[in-house]
Amino acid sequence: MDILLIAGLWLDGSAWDEVVPELTALGHRPVPLTLPGQGDGTTSATLDDQLAAVVAAVDAAPEKPLVVGHSAASSLAWLAADARPGKVAKVALIGGFPATDGRAYADHFAIEDGAVPFPGWGPFEGADSADLDQEARHRFESAAVPVPEGVARGVVRLTDERRFDVPVVVVCPEFTPDQAKEWIAAGESPELARATHVEYVDLDSGHWPMTTRPRDLARVLAQAARA
Repeated sequence: MDILLIAGLWLDGSAWDEVVPELTALGHRPVPLTLPGQGDGTTSATLDDQLAAVVAAVDAAPEKPLVVGHSAASSLAWLAADARPGKVAKVALIGGFPATDGRAYADHFAIEDGAVPFPGWGPFEGADSADLDQEARHRFESAAVPVPEGVARGVVRLTDERRFDVPVVVVCPEFTPDQAKEWIAAGESPELARATHVEYVDLDSGHWPMTTRPRDLARVLAQAARA
């Protein structure tokens, strides 16, 4: 199966470099995406531009793909399911939950000169970054790409209720499946509350398991693809 890999804020397709060979060895076709404004050299990209790139990858897949969204890109993966509900086999969300219709894609951080730079580790101290050593943090900082304002402040638009029939796997890294279920039951993820098929997978790591536990993450994604 094709597995489309969408990294979260500040990351390009190289974020999956250690996951790709593991997925290939497990018999799948990983496709890491470098999106407009996310490592391709453009700075004026919008959320619509990024969604168009993801949808194009879905359309190009020889069979229905598994679409993987990490962190904020969980919303992009879900938007792809909304845009192509009949062409997406399943959505896997790593450490994130899809935004609802009418919400900004990622308005959590300050904008500087038309973009959102990596804010440093302060907002991520604790469970998010506990498993990142200094070398891993330095690599992340060196590779981080400021997110264009048009992406971060882009408004999520969901229009096709058939998205709720697309199976979802919630991969739980810095939180547990029980916590995810509690948050959804409490109304913190209205989209997943309405999804028909949701399963949860525990992955004991920080917020960036593609860096700290790439082999285990690949196995989780391969299992999701097989199921």
